Amino acid sequence: MRKSKRGIFLKITKSFLALLFLINNLNACGNGIQNGKTINILDAQEKVIAHFEVEIADSPQEISQGLMYRQELDQDRGMLFIFNELNETPFWMKNTLIPLDIIFIGADKKIISIIQSATPQTTTPRYAEAPYLYVLEINGGLSQELGISPGQQLEF
Repeated sequence: MRKSKRGIFLKITKSFLALLFLINNLNACGNGIQNGKTINILDAQEKVIAHFEVEIADSPQEISQGLMYRQELDQDRGMLFIFNELNETPFWMKNTLIPLDIIFIGADKKIISIIQSATPQTTTPRYAEAPYLYVLEINGGLSQELGISPGQQLEF
């Protein structure tokens, strides 16, 4: 009798651990995109003009935190905010220590508008020109330097 209870306990434990592993892997996907994912920005001829390794912010906590308190951001890095539905909420730079370009992106993954070099540590609301589903934040001034502009397509 003891062996059968132990056997059942082991089966339940293994099943529970497998379920935890599966849930953890699904949560790590962040809507199918994992941290360290490359985002490509394409010109009109579909040539890659820029690419960034991004962190994903897709939970309310991650979206709220964003890039606050970061002392620096590598030139090839950024943060991609992913929303569940089209959004019109403005972005601000409260507690953000470095200037950022804020790139608003539609559901079709085309750039809607760009806020260039948003001033750090300000609460000025910065709006997109239309509802957006994604926002990419990169170092301030990089959009202009790399020729990133509204209408361009993103791949991720």
